[in-house]
Amino acid sequence: MKILDKYILKSFIVTFLTVFVILFFIFILQGIWLYITELAGKDLDLATIGKFLIYFSPTMVPLVLPLSVLLAGIMTFGSFAENYEFAAMKSAGISLSRAMRSLIYFILGLTLVSFYFANTIIPQSQFKFQSLRKNILQLKPAMAIAEGQFSPIGNFSIKVKKKSGDRGQFLEDVIIHKRNSYLQNTTVIVAKKGVLTSSKDGNSLQLELLEGYYYEDIIPTDFNERNKHPFAKSTFTRYVMTIDISALNKAQLDANNFGGTHVMMNVGELKYTIDSLNVFYKKDVKSFADNVTLRTDSYFKTPTNTAVNISKTDENTDDLLALLSDDTQKRNVVDAAKNNISGIQFTIETSKKDLEDKKKHINLHWVFLFDKFVIAYSVLLMFFIGAPLGAIIRKGGLGLPIVFAVLIFLTFHFLNLFGKKMAQQDGLEPILGCWMSALALTPLAILLTYRATNDVGLTANYSFKNSRIINYFKKLFSKKEIETHEF
Repeated sequence: MKILDKYILKSFIVTFLTVFVILFFIFILQGIWLYITELAGKDLDLATIGKFLIYFSPTMVPLVLPLSVLLAGIMTFGSFAENYEFAAMKSAGISLSRAMRSLIYFILGLTLVSFYFANTIIPQSQFKFQSLRKNILQLKPAMAIAEGQFSPIGNFSIKVKKKSGDRGQFLEDVIIHKRNSYLQNTTVIVAKKGVLTSSKDGNSLQLELLEGYYYEDIIPTDFNERNKHPFAKSTFTRYVMTIDISALNKAQLDANNFGGTHVMMNVGELKYTIDSLNVFYKKDVKSFADNVTLRTDSYFKTPTNTAVNISKTDENTDDLLALLSDDTQKRNVVDAAKNNISGIQFTIETSKKDLEDKKKHINLHWVFLFDKFVIAYSVLLMFFIGAPLGAIIRKGGLGLPIVFAVLIFLTFHFLNLFGKKMAQQDGLEPILGCWMSALALTPLAILLTYRATNDVGLTANYSFKNSRIINYFKKLFSKKEIETHEF
């Protein structure tokens, strides 16, 4: 490798690593706010918090890496142009494309690394991340209950004054509100002390209450008795209750769209899952269509149906009512048809929502499949936008380059989110939705690379004096004047 290639590569890598570390730290801090309720006030040790951050941090790489490449390219090549280093290279017969050669090899390698990271590292880290969150709930069940405030858990709202013990399992001054099926607080349980333990599967909590009383509103069936507001009250020395937290675990693990198993799959696993989901989806569609057909046919072909009394030889006629002479039978046939149509419409509306959800679930897997390739391509794309743009604007440092980098990256990120959201909602094909941002910015990368390598600035020459169109019309009118004079 020549000295010039080493110099350019070293300058870019140093800038890239510096920008990557700073942006990575900023994005990690922003990501912590997503899970601040799971970390704050839970008495977690530093080792657990460290694992939590380590397992979460890989999800930030798809955002930080392209932005770091873009910003490093603008800053590095802008500094070269600002310090007239590119002018010295050109005077020595070295073009911009030749100067970028070593960096292109580096970016291609970084593209492969980013794909491996998206396909292998992120799914593994997500699996460990979700497992750690579930283990925290199992090992520290008191995490679900905060001190000094009501914590909603299933049909219960629990408030404790103080927690103690190595796992926060010992509770003091416990107040529990239990809601009925109408979401009304009809039961209140108060106890001086409590002991909290979790089941082996982590889907339920066992709460042992000591020295308290139980208060419950009674709702009579007679409306006149309800005005008296009857209630039942009892005291206890020991009361054991079981609280189902399976819904709580699922809600916490599904928060911020990190809970699905699709985020833990690589390309091969996603393809296999998509094939299986498509097979089941097609079976559901066929089963739904067959059920509707069988329901219609069975109603009018059932011999025990008194509403329709038609012989089998007349089943193929187009005018069913013409076969009936009795007006009552005709009315019964019409009523039966209306009821059957209403039932079919209800079945269609119910099945439509279910099929739409299944289709969105399939699209979600497609989105995560294509997104792994988009992450890798975005590194290459941002380099061929940032490096030529830096050479054109001829400005290094942290001022103007950051403005350009932020605007370009926000455009890319917005289009990426918009396209993936549309694809998930079945508004676009998944491949088009995922690649929307890349397809939109690829022409910009080609244009900037072309203009930078040909030493052409961003601004075009719009001078009307030297415009080809103006010159064409000048020649055209001059010819007409000559012809007129000759005539």
